[in-house]
Amino acid sequence: MSDIRQNKLFTLLLLCIVWLSFDAHALFDPKMKAAEYWVTNEFQPSTLTQVEQMQEMSWFVEASKPYFGLQIRVVSERIATHGYEASVLAKAFFEITGIHVVHELTGEDDVINKLSAQIFTQQNLYDAYINDSDLIGTHFRSNAVLPLSDFMKQEGEAVTLPTLDLQDFIGLKFTTGPDGKLYQLPDQQFANLYWYRHDWFNREDFKQRFRLRYGYELGVPQNWQAYEDIAEFFSDDVKEIDGSRVYGHMDYAKTDPSLGWRMSDAWLSMAGVGDKGLPNGLPVDEWGIRVEQCRPVGASVERGGALNGPASVYAVDKFIYWLNRFAPEESIELNFTQAGEWPGKGLIAQQIFWYTAFVADLTKPDLPVMNSDGTPKWRVAPSPVGKYWQDGMKSGYQDTGAWTLLKNTPLERQQAAWLYAQFVVSKTVSLKKTLVGLTPIRLSDIESDVMTQRAPYLGGLVEFYRSRGRDVWTPTGTNVPDYPGLANYWWHYISQIIEGKVTVQKGMDNFAVAVDKRLKLIGARADMKCAPKLNPVSKREVWLNAPGAPKREISASQVGKTLSYEEAINVWK
Repeated sequence: MSDIRQNKLFTLLLLCIVWLSFDAHALFDPKMKAAEYWVTNEFQPSTLTQVEQMQEMSWFVEASKPYFGLQIRVVSERIATHGYEASVLAKAFFEITGIHVVHELTGEDDVINKLSAQIFTQQNLYDAYINDSDLIGTHFRSNAVLPLSDFMKQEGEAVTLPTLDLQDFIGLKFTTGPDGKLYQLPDQQFANLYWYRHDWFNREDFKQRFRLRYGYELGVPQNWQAYEDIAEFFSDDVKEIDGSRVYGHMDYAKTDPSLGWRMSDAWLSMAGVGDKGLPNGLPVDEWGIRVEQCRPVGASVERGGALNGPASVYAVDKFIYWLNRFAPEESIELNFTQAGEWPGKGLIAQQIFWYTAFVADLTKPDLPVMNSDGTPKWRVAPSPVGKYWQDGMKSGYQDTGAWTLLKNTPLERQQAAWLYAQFVVSKTVSLKKTLVGLTPIRLSDIESDVMTQRAPYLGGLVEFYRSRGRDVWTPTGTNVPDYPGLANYWWHYISQIIEGKVTVQKGMDNFAVAVDKRLKLIGARADMKCAPKLNPVSKREVWLNAPGAPKREISASQVGKTLSYEEAINVWK
């Protein structure tokens, strides 16, 4: 029998199995026909067999019947993964369930503003939000967010997917409060990692010139001194490659909310500001906020925090120095999105703080950073760390966008929105969605043969998510009691420093005092769990002489250290 005939018979047999897996009325249900179409034509590949996918879709068809014809509204930030959900998965969900979804895309700051507005006004503006797990400290303290672990056992039990498999989600620890309850369901994840031109670093002439000047090998930097040496080498020594000006560093600093993310997304922890302990450092976290028994007690050094300590000043000082010294002149006027386009131009040697959400954009075949065979000329690797960093601390930031339901949403709409949330993260859909947006959430997808085949084309992304790196690159933690209120402080106070209005130390002092004032205001609320209760003000030396963060100034410089790419990625294992 020929291979062609065997394949045809196998396909026919598979369809018969699928056909016989459902009862008679389901065979003629137009929604099941729609499910069959989507499973066959869109939701491939999957870690499930097509039979298992159809069984999962059959559950959605049945569970959604009470909500047929209902229209729900959800909102998320504007990235490729959510674009796929809004344009493709919402349509599929409607055809399979009869529930119409208006999936709105907007900026991350606007998502937070909309969520805050619904809580404040008690008006049901949206039925569900995909918002960052950075808000976990806010969510578990408030009485506004629906604990999903309770919902799934109570009012949401009948609409909770039996094959949801929560333990398969790699970011569940980031969306769980200190009370052990799950407040958000991960929808997408991406990390900020070190990005560099692997092809340039492997040029023998560059390697020899770097070795002669700095006394060690050109490679993946393990600390900030090595990063600075490499930035200087490409900006000042190499200067041009193939007739084009090149730069040893890339960043952005426009006075804009995204400047706040640039700093609050664990830049201080990469310098070594906080304490040891995962996921966020205890008792002092990456924001420099100290907690005692879940109560924030201060951000300033004078109250036991570290936001204006020597390590924080060092972190901000390095950010500004590298930006002005080694990055393109335009960088200071760029925001997050604009800066994200620069590595693809082929002019940047390395970037210490690069979000893997840009992997999909940087693997387009026509870019100068891509090889003709579809593999990238670049790689991602573990981020180098500053001189205050110690083993056992978090190593960088990971964004976890997660589904959040509010208590003031009517029950029927909560249930319908929960169905949609589970649909877009279901095993039927998740692997295909991962390949589109490259923001994986399920271990089963990461470990699949499909991802093994894709790994050489993704520049180290798969290696990162198959390592313990996915656990030590962490989102903002539970120490932050009011993320919407405090997040804007970052870009406001850091921009004053960048614009030269204040010194780094003065700017961070102002920042820390402002955060303390906000914590005190929040602590006055009687309805908040684990509400802030500020420590009394003490002399700085009292806390700087105590163990852990805040840490005393380290005057000695680091000695640059690098590893080969192969050695560097083993750091994750």
